[in-house]
Formats: sequence, C-alpha cells, structure tokens
Amino acid sequence: MRVVLTLLIALGMAGPVAARPQPSRIAVMSAFGPELDALKAATTDQRKVIINGAVFTLGKLDGKPVILVLSGVSMVNAAMTTQLMLDHFRVSKIVFSGVGGGVDPALEVGDVVVPQRWAQYQETRYARETAGGFDLKGNGDGSGLGAYGMMVPRAVTLSMPDGKLDRRTWFEVDPAMLALARSTVAKTELARCVAAACLAKPPKVVIGGNGVSGPTFVDNAAYRQYAFATFQAQVLDMETAAVAHVAHVNGAPFIAFRSLSDLAGGDPAGNQFLIFIRLAAENSARVVRGFVKALPN
Repeated sequence: MRVVLTLLIALGMAGPVAARPQPSRIAVMSAFGPELDALKAATTDQRKVIINGAVFTLGKLDGKPVILVLSGVSMVNAAMTTQLMLDHFRVSKIVFSGVGGGVDPALEVGDVVVPQRWAQYQETRYARETAGGFDLKGNGDGSGLGAYGMMVPRAVTLSMPDGKLDRRTWFEVDPAMLALARSTVAKTELARCVAAACLAKPPKVVIGGNGVSGPTFVDNAAYRQYAFATFQAQVLDMETAAVAHVAHVNGAPFIAFRSLSDLAGGDPAGNQFLIFIRLAAENSARVVRGFVKALPN
C-alpha cells in the first residue's frame, strides 16, 4: 500500500497538494510569459508543480514564499487557473502583474496602474432592435451603466460559499494591500526606454481608480472613450476582473498591477503594444517586486 501511495503522489494523483503540509505563499500571477519573466528570474529555491497542465513555480522572491503562475490569456483561463491554485495550495494573498490598455486620457504608455476595484465590463445584455432603435429598458440588475449601442452592461451573479447568491458589478481589491502599495511603491522609478524606442514622458505609478476586464483585445478609440465615460476606468485587460471574481468568492486578498503597453485604440500613430510590451511588463514586475518585498511576513 505504501508503494502504491508513493507512486500516486509521484504521478500527481493522490489528491490536492493542499493535503500535504506546506507554507502559506503569496501567489503572483501574470497572463503570459513576458509578464512573468522578470519575477521568475528573481525567484530562488525554485521547484515546479504541474497540475492539469498549469505550471506552478514555488520559491522565494526577496525572501517571501511565493507561487508564480501564468493565468493564461482570457477571462476563462484566468478564472480556471486561479481556482485550481486556490484548491491545491495555501495562498495568503494574490498579486497580479501584467500589461493592459490605457483608458484614462491622463495616462501614458509605460505607466503602472493599481486600481481600487475591477469590473467585468463586457458582461452584457444585447438589446432588442426595434423600429425606434435598441430597446435599452428592462435591464433590471441595478448596474445603472450606460449602453454601447445594443450592448447593455449587467452585474455578475456569484454563488457564494454560504449558498447565497451575490450580484455585483465591482470587485474591490484588498484595502490593506492597496494602502501598502500607496505607502511603498508609489514613487518607484520606472524604465522609459527599450532598444527600439523611448517613451515620450517618464512613466509613473498611479494608485486607485477603476480597472475593467473582458474577453476582447480592444484597439478602438470610440469603445475606449465609452469605457472611460461609463466605468471611469483607468485601464482595461482580459484577465484581472476574472481573478478578482474568484478571489472574492474564496475570500482571498487580492490586488493587481497593470502597466500600460498601449492605449486601447487611443494611440495617435497606431497601437504600440508590440513596441512597448516588454518595457511595460518589466515596469509592472519592478513595482510588484517592491510591493512583495514590503509585504509583512
């Protein structure tokens, strides 16, 4: 029996990792490789655990026990990976590091944004088209947000652990972690140049405000203006609100750092994502590393 159990553990078939004694760890997530590379390079004592194809790197980042993992691009991948991680590891906090599209006209490519709350802004009802235009009445979910054409924003329904349903538009980040970010990383010096180009202005860290996430890569000036006017969003992406959703249901403290790789259609000379993605990813990682270092043991 002992031989069989040992073999099952080696094959990853003996139940969740959480069943074995392990330290509580800070989870650091990113959507895809370039966003996590700098943090992984700074992580020591690494070992990998693979669960359902997801690769979790366990180690220490500036002395703090961490789990590094790629969420995958998109809301579904991000939600799936987050829940998988929470089911198998002892996670004390979730920190998301990555790039995003700038929505607020006051922000520039390279800036790092740390929103106070996140919404799934493409959770919508498509309105019926009538002779007089789209019928925007009867949304009835209390979101009170304006439509974009036929697309009417809706709140998200959650099944909570107590069996009750919750319905909300916004998911707040952990207030203690947001306060720590304000006091420790707001003045972080950020990179301004990559090999191919330099930013027009020195980038900055902006803490507070709103972020939005949905399953669409946005490169459209009109939709960007809508997202800013309707949600007062600073940044948009394709994963963070999904992670915030799962963290909320599981009671896991959560915060996200997003560096602007482009302006979501507001770039006057074309989308800058391919030019500045690595600079943006490194800026986000630089702020996140300072934040993780400041977290209490």
